[in-house]
Amino acid sequence: MTACLMAKAWPAADITVIESPDIGIVGVGEGSTPQLRQFFRDLGIAESEWMPACNATYKAGIRFVGWSDASGFGDYIHPFASDVDVHSEGAFHHAARARRTGHDVPAHPDAFFLNSWLIANARAPLPAANFPFDASYGYHFDAHLVGAFLRDHAVGRGVTHVARTVTEVVVGEDGAVRHLALDGGDTVAADMFVDCSGFRSVIAQAALGAKFLPFASNLFNDRAVVMPTPSDPTGTNVHTTSTALSSGWAWHIPLTSRVGNGYVYSSRYIDADAAEAELRAQLGVGDAGTARHLTMKVGRIETTWTGNCLAVGLSQGFIEPLEATALHIVQATVEGFIAAWEGGGFTPAHRDQFNTVIARRYEGIRDYIVAHYRLNQRGGGEYWRDAAAMDTLSDSLKSIMTCWFTGGDLVAEIAAQDIGKYYAPLSWGCLFAGYGTYPDAARLRAVAEPDDPARIARFLSACGSNFAGHDAVLASQRVREDA
Repeated sequence: MTACLMAKAWPAADITVIESPDIGIVGVGEGSTPQLRQFFRDLGIAESEWMPACNATYKAGIRFVGWSDASGFGDYIHPFASDVDVHSEGAFHHAARARRTGHDVPAHPDAFFLNSWLIANARAPLPAANFPFDASYGYHFDAHLVGAFLRDHAVGRGVTHVARTVTEVVVGEDGAVRHLALDGGDTVAADMFVDCSGFRSVIAQAALGAKFLPFASNLFNDRAVVMPTPSDPTGTNVHTTSTALSSGWAWHIPLTSRVGNGYVYSSRYIDADAAEAELRAQLGVGDAGTARHLTMKVGRIETTWTGNCLAVGLSQGFIEPLEATALHIVQATVEGFIAAWEGGGFTPAHRDQFNTVIARRYEGIRDYIVAHYRLNQRGGGEYWRDAAAMDTLSDSLKSIMTCWFTGGDLVAEIAAQDIGKYYAPLSWGCLFAGYGTYPDAARLRAVAEPDDPARIARFLSACGSNFAGHDAVLASQRVREDA
């Protein structure tokens, strides 16, 4: 991703990717946020070109299952935004505020947003040509195939790809990287180095001493067990599913070739064997198939741009994959670096400002992920009780929670904090409301003139009729690829 973006921005630059054939990659990041759509557009790569080649499907949002025991709120959808939400989002915030201030009005978020309707009706988020309103979406894909696809695209743009292993990072007395030593005795020198070496972070952390800041105090998942299963014969979902389990949560990501599954958990509450057994039971696969076990290093480094090194991906940091933000952060980091490097006259003049911006993005995303655990409404289990009792919260998150539970204006609070660029009021509102974090139903007061929920349902259904079925759209892509 980094090489592709830099090659587009600086076509005359000499860019080399050194990729070891002997060191494996994690390769289980199979979902994205909507920002990846713009990434491919900026590179001039059509969906019909890359999606069939990478077994990709569309993603209109995330369905959360079992995160709340509140009656009527056993599951909810975090939808990506659409152009038509402007006609229904206000009604959602009004209904949610009315219910949390004691009025008996329907306020489950699934009833208010187009992408939620698309998910419920298995429609691809691609409008008909005569419907001039867009629906935002991300993708599900095979991470290994996307990596290979982007490698070939980068090479086509003039990037040099070297299949070698870095054996040493040589740092000068000035604290800058001088060159990389490769197996076989060659060296590679450069003006800037990009560290994409994963959790090992061999340049930024190991060689340059960038400080790692762990998030373990309020994001205590540190392990994952993953395994694929066959595709669902009943159809391909247009959403990721996140299901709460005893000591974490399981993802379900539909590709055209298979389904990706994994259980993200905390080793403080369950061991690897028990986690694998729980995932297998949830999938109903018994002893079939092979599972992989992964260790996660959750946190971020203090300075993403250290000396003449830019850390990207897992070498830079990792927030657990609950909202599939890993590639979004990669994209934001590289695009931000390109702007800062150019803005500073191809010098480190804007390095500190850039590092501050990236750090804020990490913290903003972390707060939203932490809120999923802190606000959970599950009734039992030590893991979930401890998550709900967490008190190591940022001032920003505390203010948002206070606003919600005291009947304040959530939209105004997020605007005042200037954090909507990380997660908008729609996302925050769906999280709180989707868990059913409202007063007990027995304490709610009747409303003299309640809103008509059927009006919004008719509106969303009429809009949704302009979107074709997900499987039909994917099949048409495969036909075009074969042709």
